[in-house]
Amino acid sequence: MLDYVVKLTKEPGSMVEADLQTLRDAGFSDVGILDIVQVAGYYAYVNRLADGLGVELESIWDEKKPVH
Repeated sequence: MLDYVVKLTKEPGSMVEADLQTLRDAGFSDVGILDIVQVAGYYAYVNRLADGLGVELESIWDEKKPVH
């Protein structure tokens, strides 16, 4: 799934049916694949929106706190 999302993000014009089939072969349903694509697309949209508007990250993202 992660390889699929990386390809979709970096090379969206190169997606082919075989990419979908790889996810199906890994056990993802078409609904699951739709969810994957929607989340990846939304994340890309929000990042471009923030970048385009010059939105700065909150300072909390600069802090190096361990994840529990």
